[in-house]
Order: sequence, then C-alpha cells, then structure tokens
Amino acid sequence: MKYVLVTGGVVSGLGKGVTASSIGVVLKACGLRVTTIKIDPYLNTDAGTMSPFEHGEVFVLDDGGEVDLDLGNYERFLDIKLTRDNNITTGKIYQSVINKERRGDYLGKTIQVVPHITDEIQDWIERVAMNPVDGKEGPPDVCVIELGGTIGDKIFSSHNDSGILDAGDIESMPFIEALGQFSYRVGPGNFCLVHVSLVPVLNVVGEQKTKPTQHSVRGLRGLGLAPDILACRSTEPLEENVKAKLSQFCHVPVSSIINLHDVTNIWHIPLLLRDQRAHEAILKVLDLQFVGKVPREPKLVEWTERASKFDKLKATVKIAMVGKYTGLSDSYLSVLKALLHASVAMGRKLVVEWVPSCHLEDSAVKETPEAHKKAWKLLKGAEGILVPGGFGDRGVQGKILAAKYARENNVPYLGICLGMQIAVIDFARSIMKLPGANSTEFDPDTMSPCVIFMPEGSKTHMGATMRLGSRRTYFHATACKSAKLEDFTVFQVNPEMVPEFEKAGLSFVGKDESGRRMEIIELPSHKFFIGVQFHPEFKSRPGKPSPLFLGLIAAASGQLETLLQPSSNIVNPNPMPRFPIPKKTIYHAKKPLDSLVNGYFANGNVIHT
Repeated sequence: MKYVLVTGGVVSGLGKGVTASSIGVVLKACGLRVTTIKIDPYLNTDAGTMSPFEHGEVFVLDDGGEVDLDLGNYERFLDIKLTRDNNITTGKIYQSVINKERRGDYLGKTIQVVPHITDEIQDWIERVAMNPVDGKEGPPDVCVIELGGTIGDKIFSSHNDSGILDAGDIESMPFIEALGQFSYRVGPGNFCLVHVSLVPVLNVVGEQKTKPTQHSVRGLRGLGLAPDILACRSTEPLEENVKAKLSQFCHVPVSSIINLHDVTNIWHIPLLLRDQRAHEAILKVLDLQFVGKVPREPKLVEWTERASKFDKLKATVKIAMVGKYTGLSDSYLSVLKALLHASVAMGRKLVVEWVPSCHLEDSAVKETPEAHKKAWKLLKGAEGILVPGGFGDRGVQGKILAAKYARENNVPYLGICLGMQIAVIDFARSIMKLPGANSTEFDPDTMSPCVIFMPEGSKTHMGATMRLGSRRTYFHATACKSAKLEDFTVFQVNPEMVPEFEKAGLSFVGKDESGRRMEIIELPSHKFFIGVQFHPEFKSRPGKPSPLFLGLIAAASGQLETLLQPSSNIVNPNPMPRFPIPKKTIYHAKKPLDSLVNGYFANGNVIHT
C-alpha cells in the first residue's frame, strides 16, 4: 500500500480537500485504484451534531456515516463509496482506546498519548486503507490522506509574545506525531507528503511573497514531517524566480513545486496537476512510475471536455435556494454541486439566488421590510425553486410560503426532506382547508399532524439517531415524472393522512418497502413539483447528475419534455434494475442515484471554493 499525505499551512481554507481529491483523480487516471481518508482533529465523534455555520454541511455516506464535507468531494471527484471509518476524528480515536482499556486489552499498562493514541491512529489508517471503495475486489493501490487544520504557523498568546509553533490546533499534535511515525513504519517509497501552502501578493509591492511558505515548511520539519512536494496556492501563476526561491529555502526540487492558481472552475485542478507533471513527482516518490517499462500517463479526456464545456456556457438558469443557512454556501455544498452537475449536463450556466426563508415571512414586513422585499423579488425572479433539508422551526413559515408560491404559479419546485414536508403542510392548509396542519416537530399539539416523528429517531439524543444511509424506494406510479427521471431524516409524512392527500390531488408516487413511509410526492397537474424524503444530492456525480436535479434544471430551462423522452440518455445512461415489492405488483424501483465543482453563480456573482 502506498500513502499520499496532504497537509496545509499558513491559513485555512486553501483547498486541501480539492487538492487531495484532484491528486486522487490524477492517480486514478494513471490506472491506479485510489481510496481516501480525512483526519479531523476535533473532539466530536463525527460531524452529525455540528452546526452548518461551524463546519459546513454534514455529508452522509451510504453506510449512514455523518462525516466532513471533504468526503463528499472525494466521492464526487473519484466516483467511489466511502464508509464512516474513512473519516477519523479525535473523538473516535480516544473512544476506541478507552474501550480497549476498559476491556483490559492493554494488560494493565498506563495509557498514554504516545504510544497508545498514536498507535491507534496508525493502525486505523492501515486497516481502512485496505478496504476497496470502487466496487472491485482486493485492496486499493494508493490511499490519499488529508490532515485537517494548518501546520507550521506561528501563534501568539497574551503570556508569550515570542511566538510558538502551531500544529493548527492542540488536538492536532497526536495526529502529526502519529503520521511522522507512520512514514517510518511504511518505509521509503511508500509515503509521499504534499504540503499545500499560500504564496500571497501584497498589493503595495505587487510581488509574490514566499516567506509564509518558508515559515510553514520550517514548522512542518520541526514537527518531524518533511514535504516531498509543495502545492502553492496563488491568485496568478507562480513566476519562475519564485519557484527557484521556494526550492532553495524549502529544500524541494523545482520539479516538485506545483502551482495551484485560481481557475474558472475546480474541474481544472486535476488538469493543472497533469500539465505540471505532478503525477510524475508523486509516482517517483512512491516508486510507481512505470507499468512494466511504460511510464504511467493520466487519461483525463472526460475531465478536459467537462471543464471546457463549463467555461463555454452562456445561457443561464436561475434557481432560488430557500433556506436558513444562506449566509454560508458550504451549508448546502452537495446541493449546489448537484445543481451544477445538472446545469452543465443541460447546457446552462447556473445562477443561484440565495433567499433567507425568514425574510419571506409576514413578520419580516415590519421587522426587516427591505429584506422582505428583496427576498420576494429574488423568489419571483427565479425560474426554479429549491427548498433543501434542515431542522428547527426558524424560517419554516417562509419555506411554506415559497412552496405555495411555486405551486400556485407553476414554477418548477424541488423539495428535499424538510422541503418535501413543508410542501405537504402547504397542500394540507391551502387545498385541504386544514389551517392548523403542521409537523409535530414545530407544533407537537397540532390537530392535523401531517408530518410526524419517525420511530427510529430519538428525542433525547442528537448524534446518529436518524434514519441514515442508502435505501430503496419503490415507485407506485410508473407514469409520474419522478419514475421517468429515474436518507437522512427524523420526521415523515403521516401515513394515516395519505388517502386524504391523494383524494385532494397530491400523489405519493414513491414509498419504502413497507408502503407506510412516503418517500416521493408529486403534483401531476404541475409543470414540475416534486418532493423527496431522501437526499439525492449526496449521490450526484459530475458525469452522472442526479435525475431529480436534472428534472428541476430541465423544467426551469424549458427542456423537460426533451429530457423525459425515452431516447434521452442524459437522465440515466445505465438504467437500474426493477425490484419486486412483496405481495404486490412489480413497480419501478428507485435507489438514490449516484454526487462537484464550483463555478456556480450566486445572486449574479461567481463563487470560488
């Protein structure tokens, strides 16, 4: 097994995750099988209970693992299926060591950070790296490891103004020590360290500065890790004299200094690595340059075509994203990526209008009149509306109003999880004349509980208590748009009220195996009005967009009829098999479909991630 460790220095947010994913893409394009591991030094067991404002979205894996959003990048870029064990946290490591201590596995030894915690980290990496993630038999060839946080900075405190080396965070130290030991454990030729650093330009002098990277590498070496390759982030391509200076002071060959400058979309990053022969530098360190006597060369034809196609898009499609975390785009990262995959596939440049749901509510007329006016202007100017998942009652009334507007004005609508539930609530209130209709999440005493708590959930614990992971959904109507186009939740539509809803005109076209859990709703009379209980965004890929997102983009851009033609191969080039429902007629089966890039436009402005 070969290992590539990706670390970051100077500042956070440099794009280590995208860099690690892109390295994986290039190595995979060289014919190697690749897996990935993300190390998050925080004390949480997983990302499940974190606020999106704290850490961006929680990405959910097929096995139900709630993990860091970088694992979503890995899955989308590499088209692989990871497990919860591919995300290592301090909480998981300490929990495992403590459980072993309680069982007596350490035979009375005093448990210490070194060697017990550091050994656990190394053992975890070796164990998980051997698991295949591409659907094939046998272990992968290369494991790309991303270490969260920054390494080699200087920090200052009120009692020490001389500056001390920073490993990013205090909790990062055991991982850095463990990885230093790990490089010796696996031996030369099996471990390559790629350090991502910043080369800023000061506007006053206008020249690229190498000092921050020099300090970062010096700190990294002081912690026992020496970079084999420097990946330098910058706004513009690095000048040759800057590369030479970095090589001299960081002790890295010029050929191993890779420049990751700003690009129009992140599909270009693997191409940047290829064009600068990064694969040769990495493969040389790992002693994997040749297949027989033939040098490995990355085959990135599809990536090149996709990046070029994206840059050439002219016609736009405008989607209103109605939610309560609109101040941080990473809160809805997978939704944005799925929208982007679909828009590129349909030949449209994506424009996302961020609409804070609380600003749509009637109370905002008096409290924030300008924000209320702006929110409604953005909503009414959109060609499609998407209400993503979420929890809590803040902004829910605004989401209900957004669903109502889409329903009454024949505007294409896609509701995900909570977005489906609020569409059901609106239908109950407006069409079925049940003004008190609500979810028991927001009103436990409602007389018309159209959305109720799932029995699998817990009302006392928040972590890992939801219905998580990949599951089958069975279509109960084959002529609906959802079936032609082709979980992550605590609350569900009340099955006792389903007959009343269907009598009033709302179709429940997708259900689980039992037929009691409603998974997909549709309004047959509407251009495109679909709500789903599951999260299709987690299964979207750049080359295989989610069918439901394709449907939304197609409907918003006037291409839905073409997309729904049997001859169209955009929806699903590899049709899924049909599964029988026990004791019932055979229906179409729906398995949440297979999850990338930046370059989407928000309120008319480009966003780079």
